[in-house]
Amino acid sequence: MTIINREKFLNHLADRLDQPRHQLAQHPYQPISDLPQTTLADQTPAELLATAKTHSEKIPVTFVTTAKAQLGAQLTTLIQERGGGPVLLPTTKAFEQFQLTAWQQSLAETQQVDYWQAENGRAANLKLAENANLSISFADFLLAESGTITVSSGAGQGRAFHFLPQHYISVVPQSRIVPRSTQAIAWYDDEIKAGRLGSSAIHFITGPSNSGDIEMHLVTGVHGPLDVVYVVVTDC
Repeated sequence: MTIINREKFLNHLADRLDQPRHQLAQHPYQPISDLPQTTLADQTPAELLATAKTHSEKIPVTFVTTAKAQLGAQLTTLIQERGGGPVLLPTTKAFEQFQLTAWQQSLAETQQVDYWQAENGRAANLKLAENANLSISFADFLLAESGTITVSSGAGQGRAFHFLPQHYISVVPQSRIVPRSTQAIAWYDDEIKAGRLGSSAIHFITGPSNSGDIEMHLVTGVHGPLDVVYVVVTDC
């Protein structure tokens, strides 16, 4: 990341406020607690799974667990229950990692399947996402504390991939369930600094789109998917 004109801006701001610049060396940041690191940190993987399920279902999210061997069949059932295609899939090696390459081929025999890919061009990808009944992504993390998935956008699944289809299914390994955002952000920071992640955006998605700011009535589907499913793969 390149920061431009930071010193000029801060000096101008201090001048307009008629006060000296704040110096971090003289006033170092001191956290008032260690809650970001310790919240839910004592939970076992099984307990984190249970916590994530409880908090996700309150959003509300449909929360499903499955073994890798049954993942393809589970996804097929979820697609059928939501009216079938068009199904929008990402261009990613995750299909191989989850042993879903044969499932991809069989799905295309019964459903309209499209792929988000860079060579389509931005306009074409947006159109595919707009017309899709359902999209399936592979999340980086599931935050147990809030029932939030995190996913990084790139050439194989752009930002609209996650928000324009009517239904959204997110696959995440149980091993990537972490207590809260602190752990996910630390991982993203390390990956970016090491040059292993060049994402244009990192999304924190907490269930289906909803708004409760009108007379405190929860309305779902205001600005995103009407329905969200988390599929947790328990043996990877």
